[in-house]
Amino acid sequence: MTSALTAAVFHAVDTLDSKAFAGLFAHDGKTTFGNGPVLEGREAVEAGTVGFFGMLSGMHHEIVHEWVVGNDTIVELVVTYTRKDGREVSIPVVSIWTVGDSGLIDSYRVFFDVAPVFA
Repeated sequence: MTSALTAAVFHAVDTLDSKAFAGLFAHDGKTTFGNGPVLEGREAVEAGTVGFFGMLSGMHHEIVHEWVVGNDTIVELVVTYTRKDGREVSIPVVSIWTVGDSGLIDSYRVFFDVAPVFA
């Protein structure tokens, strides 16, 4: 069964709602997508996702496995990206995050090779 936070994270992302996604972060939360720079603070997280989402027409996250251990969550996924030309590309992805005392995400990391999406 998928946890409520995991469902909220991927609903926000699948609807390309950068504001809702960033709202799941602590004010000083940070995220890293692949080998990109660390985005620190809710505003930076929102701006970074706006930029990434702008390169796509859509995406869908299929959860393969989810592990919640204490404040840490690890999610294995297959993500289908819809490119601007309408072509769909699916790739394996792992997302890992840590929730702080506020119940919001303090640190979020996404591990993927996004090159096939834009090839």
